[in-house]
Amino acid sequence: MTQTAHGVEFSQQLSANPKSAEERAAILANPGFGDHFTDHTAIVDYSVDANGNGGWHNPRVEAYGPITLDPSAAVLHYGQEIFEGLKAYRHADGSIWSFRPEANAARLNKSARRLALPELPAEYFLGAIRELVAADKEWVPAGDGEALYLRPFMIATEAFLGVRAAREVSFRVIASPAGNYFGGELKPVSIWISREYARAGRGGTGDAKCGGNYAASLIAQQEAEANGCKQVLFLDQFNDNAVEELGGMNVFFVMKDGSLVTPALTGTILEGITRMSVIQVAKDMGRDVTERKITLDEWREGVASGEIAEVFACGTAAVITPIGVLKDATEFIGSEDATAGETTMAIRQRLLGIQTGAVPDTHGWLTRLA
Repeated sequence: MTQTAHGVEFSQQLSANPKSAEERAAILANPGFGDHFTDHTAIVDYSVDANGNGGWHNPRVEAYGPITLDPSAAVLHYGQEIFEGLKAYRHADGSIWSFRPEANAARLNKSARRLALPELPAEYFLGAIRELVAADKEWVPAGDGEALYLRPFMIATEAFLGVRAAREVSFRVIASPAGNYFGGELKPVSIWISREYARAGRGGTGDAKCGGNYAASLIAQQEAEANGCKQVLFLDQFNDNAVEELGGMNVFFVMKDGSLVTPALTGTILEGITRMSVIQVAKDMGRDVTERKITLDEWREGVASGEIAEVFACGTAAVITPIGVLKDATEFIGSEDATAGETTMAIRQRLLGIQTGAVPDTHGWLTRLA
């Protein structure tokens, strides 16, 4: 069977053994995050021919399952890999929508350029998520704050050990039902200051969404968890300890005058889709937003003086998370008894409302998938 999406035909070889309705219902009752996966995956292949011409081909939806790779596949040795993250939301009328997928498609290609991977035409990206969601629409949860998390990724599959860009690549999308991060009271989290480790360096891959950045953050994340913190904060130690980002989220400061400040993009900070959306939503609410350098000293002094009224982090998975305490072995900034700030909650409510269809989408950010 062949389906057409965004001008690209996707063949379908649907799973012969999908989860039963009962099995699926049991998973959706408590999906967690990234613990369970739907019945199918979308795939597009890339290869370079004998004349040196590369192209994408064979777009398809097939049963979810293991990937067969040669032991010398380039992704295993040189880390040629990038990924994205976005969600599909079920609206009140049962329809399914994604939030700003075109921005994810553009960022994937920005990452591809940095990792010397081929750029993927947007019609393949959008077609892949649309076709996968169409095949697995019953997996999209309907609970408050729940969604189907979509993970598009690209890996170098060519079998060779020479140090060069791979000539065979696979683009894939998998999906996982995600529970409500905001069940019950939304409590501010504690953040650990990383003094020893850096997430990325200037001229590196900090503004690309690649696995190596996350691998580099894991040892610092382990240190954070060992000290009772949910996330880790990375600083630019060669730039006055300028605030960069958390292990997987961008940071915002709400000033006492109601304006917002967020670290400027310097090439070492990922340009988050949620980050750019928060900036626009805040402006829609009449608040000034400044992208600039902000240091650890300013954070410390601002909290002490009241100049900084609220701090929150944002990203696809958790959307918006208030920050209560920033600490390390010698620092303790903020309060463990802090509650989620009024501005933080107002922006969260507006952004989630747009994503779930409860608030009008005045920017054309939503794309219907099913």
